[in-house]
Amino acid sequence: MRSAINGNVFRCAVISAANVLTNKKSSVDQLNVFPVPDGDTGTNMSMTISNAAAALKALPETATVGEAAAETASGMLRGARGNSGVILSLIFRGFAKTLKDRDELTSELLAESLEAGVKGAYKSVMKPTEGTILTVAREASEKAREATLSTNDPIMVWSEMCAQAEKSLDNTPNLLPQLAKAGVVDAGGMGLLIIFKEMKRVFEGGEIAAPAEPADKSAAITIDSFKDAVGMYDSEIHYTYCTEMIITKKHGCGSSDALRAYLETIGDCVVVVEDDEIIKVHVHTNDPGLAIQKGLEFGCINLPKIENMKLQHENRKRSAAADFTPAKPEKKYGFVAVAAGSGIEAMFTDIGVDCIVRGGQTMNPSTDDILKAIMSCPAETVFVLPNNKNIIMAAEQAVKLADRKVCVLQTRSIPQGMSAMMAFDPDADLSTNRLEMTNALERVATGQVTFAARDSDFEGHTIKQGEILCMENGKLAFTERDINKGAYKLTKRLVKGDTSFITVLYGADVTDEAAENLHAMLSKKFSGMDINMARGGQPVYYYIISAE
Repeated sequence: MRSAINGNVFRCAVISAANVLTNKKSSVDQLNVFPVPDGDTGTNMSMTISNAAAALKALPETATVGEAAAETASGMLRGARGNSGVILSLIFRGFAKTLKDRDELTSELLAESLEAGVKGAYKSVMKPTEGTILTVAREASEKAREATLSTNDPIMVWSEMCAQAEKSLDNTPNLLPQLAKAGVVDAGGMGLLIIFKEMKRVFEGGEIAAPAEPADKSAAITIDSFKDAVGMYDSEIHYTYCTEMIITKKHGCGSSDALRAYLETIGDCVVVVEDDEIIKVHVHTNDPGLAIQKGLEFGCINLPKIENMKLQHENRKRSAAADFTPAKPEKKYGFVAVAAGSGIEAMFTDIGVDCIVRGGQTMNPSTDDILKAIMSCPAETVFVLPNNKNIIMAAEQAVKLADRKVCVLQTRSIPQGMSAMMAFDPDADLSTNRLEMTNALERVATGQVTFAARDSDFEGHTIKQGEILCMENGKLAFTERDINKGAYKLTKRLVKGDTSFITVLYGADVTDEAAENLHAMLSKKFSGMDINMARGGQPVYYYIISAE
């Protein structure tokens, strides 16, 4: 009987789970019941845990379970994509908090870790829905606690927890009618079960599973890619050494503001980013020893890296500078928007958005993607417009890592994001702007015309793959066979008595001629309204329509 699980076994288990989930991500994606082409739960979860696995591979085998759990949570947090990825990261955040300074994982600590993770995950969701990954995690946690009453073997506790997670997953259709109608279980719950079961196999002595597919390099955020994210090469180098380090914070170390202030006295290009467990530091200086010595006052130094920038190749300098340059605040407010489509991106830029994160439906950006955009925004306070309900949680996690004040607005569509921007008042304070921008986005009625990615029986609609889906404020309104007819009928539903203007953004798969035909139809029906037709160039959606 094993009474504890050490750090290396935990590390190997997470790496193996990442490989297995990556291998099975397509099957998890296919469980999504909503027919809109957004079945990316498996992909999001696999990219989230793969980000942690990449970091864990650099961790020495002698690492404690606390160190392995911290690296896992940190990697997942930065790589979290979509709601399912964020929830997964929060579940493992419970392990990092509970196992801090612990050498091994015992049965009692296992139960405490899961309880802490589930509590954090539920707290992060505004309206938790049962029959999802949350239910699977909660009931598995409850079983783990119960199992500790009869055994002190953590593997037996984990095994009992896995068995309950499988039962809970099988029961999700009984809690969510949509799952029952589609004849599937919850996709997020399935992803979590795959991870739990694979970790159990490694805990029991199994070898790390090999990845069947090439690793997604874009998913990995390591100390090297941190430099790509926050480091810069000056056109004229004033300080010789690019110095980086990760500090594992000690108890009572105080705010990292003092560290940042000191580094600014000995160098430039200072970036200090922290979460509950670590501080990441980047500085250009002529005396890296002073930077490291100061860092030791805040905790243990991990992975220090010092490079002589004057000796580095000029091509590498230009490449890194072109990729990303973090900005020092030069103005009071800045804006980050998530968008896809050249036309839509240009519109956001025209109305004052500083940084665009390319993404949206089927391509949710990670927490780290959003964090990079926030850090490159030259402002003291940054407003973030996620513009998709599946991106809001990742944006909210970026708030915890940012080195400046951030306000995430609850924009669930492109039109909501644009209306929020139009309501911004540069002379108002943060609280007033947040209120007015939120009020503005809530007044927008949004319509979206797309296609069914799969056969489905959803909310009373029998849907065939390829049918045109017409969505009103994020919910399926009706189906059609003709794209323009669907857009016309949907617009009629959106227009109310107080509507004064209509905006239609047409996507990459819509010709100018087809858009002009729809404009003629709408102009005839709504002759007294201002109708604006613009090429958005967005993928997935043929039309995005707003009525205000």
